[in-house]
Amino acid sequence: MVQITHPPQLPSYGITRDVRMRFQCTEAAFNADITFQNLLDTVLVATASTTLVDLFQSVRVNAVECWAPSQGVNPGSEAGFTPPSTVIVIFDGTTVGAQGDQKTHSDTSMGIQPAHVRCKPDPLTQAGQFQNSTADVAFRLDVPEGTVIDVSLTFRQPVLGNAVSAQHVGAGLTAGAIYYRGLDGLIASGTNLPVLGAVATA
Repeated sequence: MVQITHPPQLPSYGITRDVRMRFQCTEAAFNADITFQNLLDTVLVATASTTLVDLFQSVRVNAVECWAPSQGVNPGSEAGFTPPSTVIVIFDGTTVGAQGDQKTHSDTSMGIQPAHVRCKPDPLTQAGQFQNSTADVAFRLDVPEGTVIDVSLTFRQPVLGNAVSAQHVGAGLTAGAIYYRGLDGLIASGTNLPVLGAVATA
């Protein structure tokens, strides 16, 4: 018979949250890096009418998945021809402590079949590990307009977490409310990769 001589060990009080977030490219093309700061700025808490802080303090990229439709019928081509679209994802960080594996993940649409990529950072690279809010590169996106982008993330908020301010202020916010931003970290009216879903944006 096992005798318990003291209360059991407690797990961390910190919050860990696995989430799959969905975004869409609304400009003609997007070709830029997504930073860990951008990822942590996707979920924010308002502290006043114009100021926001990250809800979580660290993030890990589990997977990136993209679907890009063909570009539509080309008026100068044969009837029914749809120019292809290409999507590219690269875990291309080079900063010490946030390096990626430099692999290029790419696909091109054909006919009515969308271009589709699902990829994960190598778990032995820092791009696949937990990172704090920095300007270091998480991954690079090269996608055409209309591309739907799903990013699977694990967020963590330690009990001794500090308040990390968002890159950009907001307007007309309610203190204590949670807001979402685009994958590029920009405000709702200026983002090129807005979050999809019935959520409050800032």
